[in-house]
Amino acid sequence: MNDKEHDTTVTAIRSGGPDPSLVNTDELASDLNVDLKTGLSDAEASRRLERFGPNELETAPEVPKWKKFLEQFRDPLVYLLLVATAISVVAWFVERASVQPGSEGSEKLPFDAIVIVLILIVNAVLGYLQEAKAEQAVAALSKMSAPQTAVLRDGQVRHIPTSQLVPGDILVLSEGDAVSADARLFSSASLRIAEASLTGESVPVAKNPGTLENAKALGDRTNMVFNGTAVTQGTGRALVTSTGMDTQVGKIADMLSRTDDDTTPLQKEMAKVSKVLGIAVCVIALMVIAALALMEGFHSVDDIISSLLLAVSLAVAAVPEGLTAILTVVLALGVQRMAEHHAIVKKLSSVETLGSASVICSDKTGTLTRNEMTVERVITASGEVSISGNGYAPEGSISLTSEAADLGAAHDGHGPTSLPEHIDQEVEAALGAGLMANDGGLHHDEKTGEWEAIGDPTEVSVIVAARKTGADTEYSRFRRVAEIPFTSERKRMSVIARDTQNDDLLTVFAKGAPDVLLGFCDCIQVGNTVRPLTQDDRDAVIGQVKELSTQAYRTLGTARRPLEVSELAKLPGVRTDAEGEPIEISEQSGIFESHLIWIGMVGIIDPPRTEVKPSIAQAHKAGIRTVMITGDHPLTASRIASDLGIIDPNVGEAAASAASEGEGSPYASASQDKLETWTMTGDELDALGDDRQALDKATAHTSVFARVSPEHKLKIVDSLQRQGNIVAMTGDGVNDAPAVKSADIGVAMGITGTEVTKESAKMILADDNFSTIVSAVNEGRGIFENIKKFLRYLLSSNMGEVFTVFGGVVLSGFLGITQPESTGVTVPLLATQLLWINLLTDAAPALAMGVDPSTEDLMDRPPRKTTDSVIDKAMWGDIIYIGVIMAAVTLIGMDLHLPGGLFTDRSLGGTHAYQMSQARTMGFTILVFAQMFNALASRSHLQSVFKGLFANAWLWAAIAVSVLLQVVVIYVPGLNVAFGTTPLSLEGWVECLGLSLFVLIASELRKIALRIMARR
Repeated sequence: MNDKEHDTTVTAIRSGGPDPSLVNTDELASDLNVDLKTGLSDAEASRRLERFGPNELETAPEVPKWKKFLEQFRDPLVYLLLVATAISVVAWFVERASVQPGSEGSEKLPFDAIVIVLILIVNAVLGYLQEAKAEQAVAALSKMSAPQTAVLRDGQVRHIPTSQLVPGDILVLSEGDAVSADARLFSSASLRIAEASLTGESVPVAKNPGTLENAKALGDRTNMVFNGTAVTQGTGRALVTSTGMDTQVGKIADMLSRTDDDTTPLQKEMAKVSKVLGIAVCVIALMVIAALALMEGFHSVDDIISSLLLAVSLAVAAVPEGLTAILTVVLALGVQRMAEHHAIVKKLSSVETLGSASVICSDKTGTLTRNEMTVERVITASGEVSISGNGYAPEGSISLTSEAADLGAAHDGHGPTSLPEHIDQEVEAALGAGLMANDGGLHHDEKTGEWEAIGDPTEVSVIVAARKTGADTEYSRFRRVAEIPFTSERKRMSVIARDTQNDDLLTVFAKGAPDVLLGFCDCIQVGNTVRPLTQDDRDAVIGQVKELSTQAYRTLGTARRPLEVSELAKLPGVRTDAEGEPIEISEQSGIFESHLIWIGMVGIIDPPRTEVKPSIAQAHKAGIRTVMITGDHPLTASRIASDLGIIDPNVGEAAASAASEGEGSPYASASQDKLETWTMTGDELDALGDDRQALDKATAHTSVFARVSPEHKLKIVDSLQRQGNIVAMTGDGVNDAPAVKSADIGVAMGITGTEVTKESAKMILADDNFSTIVSAVNEGRGIFENIKKFLRYLLSSNMGEVFTVFGGVVLSGFLGITQPESTGVTVPLLATQLLWINLLTDAAPALAMGVDPSTEDLMDRPPRKTTDSVIDKAMWGDIIYIGVIMAAVTLIGMDLHLPGGLFTDRSLGGTHAYQMSQARTMGFTILVFAQMFNALASRSHLQSVFKGLFANAWLWAAIAVSVLLQVVVIYVPGLNVAFGTTPLSLEGWVECLGLSLFVLIASELRKIALRIMARR
């Protein structure tokens, strides 16, 4: 094969075809132009490295900091204020130009414009600081690659930088190694690969080099090893077929780079509100200016300037300048509360999204389960026992099942919590044999008190069970002297151990697949005796294996065979050392693994977290559906889902039984009302093809998806989102990352989660506890309720300011708000006064409302639909109603202090300028007080203000601070000049308080009417 043909072959393999798992290794080696015995030469490897590039994952380009900062200004309300600022500056320049040098009448600086710009900058800085951390999901994936990899080159094993791996290289794998590329296995010995981070498989997968007959799912390609996984046992050699972005991890990285972040529902709603307010203000301003032009006309430049300043006043009055900052701070406070409950939120806007979640899609391994294999059942000739306790801590108790308990009671009168002697002997022997035929280990960290599994989790689970039952003490007298290792072809492992209390006794201990191991047994242990194994015994064991399999248990059989040391010399082909112990027995498996005595078997499972079931029930009560999406076996997924209440246990068991009997897809024949109880596999999802309607129907009713790939997870999340759901996706492995990022709210596991998943997620669970998600949902809902409260308060208050300005101009002739001998426009309140009101009332009171206590029925309500507006019709009704009342009492208060007004015709002392300043101070103060009363009223749409009136101490403190600052603005000389105020008399303060109180009274009357209507 020439270089061009070789490059073409390599490119074809890297780009997805042919599938290396379906190609014979000799043929694949020929296509890749490599000798499996010597590997590539350094020269050839260098040429391929230059041709195909380094074995690295591409990283996303970093967004410049200046661009991130400018993004904070992309808001219609900000644009409106910037336009208002520009108008204010132009008007100030024109006014300054028309004033004679040395005369008064113009501000030295454009105070309005400066204050508005400062507020915008402060808001932008706050937003930038909160969003400063750029997304690094693809970069995090590259960290998974091992820095050094063992390869065969020029006939020698070498360690090279992982980035220098090329297609055609031969990986030399051993226990503890990280796999650094996708490769086709061509030799192995007891090789097991931990693929949980890629496929979701909870236990290491046994690998063998045999060619597959047909295409398999990622988790079932037993002759392939994949980048980002790890070797937990054995050795092997594999031919590299894909590197860098062409590996399975690379494809995930590519999906991440093509998955865009969607804006949250709250962000979309705020953008909508901003547009509505902006358009409304512009329309109102144009209407007012047009009305003035028609009624009075513009006779001078001053008239035009006055009209433009009126537009500025309307903009300042309508726009809640502090809305962005308040929203940020309220969300930040919520994030702090969540952190106290182990939920770390990376993006503030995600808090509200989580509170609106209608579906939680959860990975199984490590999320709903403990990711710790546990022996729960032991079945022997005389019965079945259960072992309690989860995890690797050797703490638990042993008890009989109900049937075995009855047998035990009849046998020797013991109760169900005390094992009959014969069953106790059988259980001890079964676990003891599993303990001896074992390469795992259990380590106890004295500092942390934690138990750590060493080696295969399945083997460690047997060690833990043996310690729980005390079998480890009895079998500590045995010393291991020889081993016949486990292989995927043999499906069993045997060791020979010497009894240190009897040097003449050797024992063969074996463990393996029960149906395989049973074939090498001709006797069975009953109690402390041994009898011949009958066909009925064999049928019973096979039936027990099937029963445990339908319950999602992994089964492991154990057996033994006693040997006298003197017998070894009689066994053909067996060699012994000076002490009479056998050596190099791996080729004599047929001799030592014959005439075994069947002891029993264990049922092993990755148990669900005990705290998850009530959390799922609480989520269901809150109208939130839980969906399990896992790469694990359908039987295992169905069992765990049944235990946790995700699917109906009875129908779930029926589905598992049907699947175990090979009856095809239960989904196809299930009735519509039972669809949600079935488990679907990745193959069944593929069978749906591109039919979105069929996929949406499946995802709408199916709650467990097993044997799925990363592409399937994305399809499921996208389908649920198409149906109007707000989807939360939890995960810990690399295979979860694309779906976690694509979901409305991605949730990563903080302890077991991979770095890539954490970077892709918007929230991290520091305790890996599913229950924390439900607590976060509760917190998110409470935050959203509080956001609605302060939005009702802010917008109704700002609407009151708009109506005050609008009504003051349109009704100026009736209210006496005019300038004598002038045709210009006199605004009822100055722009600086309106800006001060917004700063005063938007800050402390709104923030205090953001931490208002949640109501008790928060988790009894269904989740908010994506079609529901944050500001609905009922809230708009509150906003308009309160805005009108607020403007009315403000203008009435001003009219009472102006001559020739609607409510008074009294002659007031002082110049007209003084009278106007006095009236503006009254209107200014009434509006502030009215908004304080509005803060109390806005805590609920229907509930009376007097219910829980003093529940929020922060709100009362904020009101006190706002009133105090208003007093300062009125009485401090420098400030009353800047804000155009004059000191008020005691009578004036009483008028302000009395008029503003009408806002609270009007709100209470409206709530009473609404409650009566609701009851009817």
